[in-house]
Amino acid sequence: MSGLRAMRVRLRRVYREIAKFGAVGAVGVLVNIGVFNLVRHGTQLQTVRASILATMVSIVFNYVGFRYFTYRDRDKAGRTKELSLFLFFSAIGLVIENGVLYLATYGFGWDSQLQSNVFKFAGIGVATLFRFWSYRTWVFRAIPARDAVEQAESFLAEARPQASTAHRAKRRKAGADKTR
Repeated sequence: MSGLRAMRVRLRRVYREIAKFGAVGAVGVLVNIGVFNLVRHGTQLQTVRASILATMVSIVFNYVGFRYFTYRDRDKAGRTKELSLFLFFSAIGLVIENGVLYLATYGFGWDSQLQSNVFKFAGIGVATLFRFWSYRTWVFRAIPARDAVEQAESFLAEARPQASTAHRAKRRKAGADKTR
């Protein structure tokens, strides 16, 4: 039973993390798509260059959201290293995201407003899978002591009912021995 309960606790924690990551990411997507369309139609920048600029703006937005909302309880030591890793993995995500758009635009010639937005969105989706994995694995690392404390508390919570049952049985036996 303890393994099942620990698994439920972990799954609940991962679901919460995914929900928070998704909330920040959803707003980041709106920022990304909004800036992309503003830059693309407000300037003469080419499609992929406008997309790269929009991705960079959303990276800054997402860092603030992830650091202070999604992963606010994670280790805060070594912010320089954290930011460096975040920018490194974000740059890989930028290449993935804009690689999809580049292939559609210049490889297949799909450059209408609708097509650009569809492939921009598709690129964001593919890059998001990579970003979620890399951010939670390398950038916003869990504090090891917290996991140990949660496991210990889970173990103690399961042991208490068993211990109290054993304790009551001992008391009953001791009481029965006194009456004899």
